[in-house]
Parts: sequence; C-alpha cells; structure tokens
Amino acid sequence: MASLFRGLFARLFGNAAAPAEEDPVEYNGYRIRPTPFPRLGQYQTAGIIEQEIGGEVKEHRFVRAETHSSREEAIAFSIAKAKQIIDEQGDRLFR
Repeated sequence: MASLFRGLFARLFGNAAAPAEEDPVEYNGYRIRPTPFPRLGQYQTAGIIEQEIGGEVKEHRFVRAETHSSREEAIAFSIAKAKQIIDEQGDRLFR
C-alpha cells in the first residue's frame, strides 16, 4: 500500500516527493530505515526505528537538526543517530 502512495506522489510531484528508499539496517533487534530528505540544498537527518512487539510492528520516527551536503552522508549519520537513540532509550521508544 505504501508503495502505491509513493508511486502516486512521484507521478504527481516528481521524484523529489518520493526519495529512494534505503535498505533497512538491523541493530540489536531493531530495524533502522534512514529517511533523509532534501531541505534548502542540504539533506536533513531523519529515519525510522522499528521493532516487532507482540506480532505488531511499532515505529519511532525521528528528525534531527543536522544537515549534510550529500544524501550518502545524511544516510550514514541517520543510521548512527538511530543507533544512539536505541542505545539510550531502548524499549522506551514504544511506550
């Protein structure tokens, strides 16, 4: 269903509205999906942390103030930031 909406937005607004999705990264029982987005000529740190709890996938979205000159830098930093959030908050992310 999500891919249907991404495709619709891409057709309506161009590729900028639907950035390429990155492969998730597994970390300590969590799944990290970096989702940096273009903003003012830079890329904003952002991502989604997911974990399956009781058969249901819970997610925590985050956006941080840091910006990067390339999408690749933003992806790497978003993954590092997600790992830091997981290490600091753990299961409290989903309460």
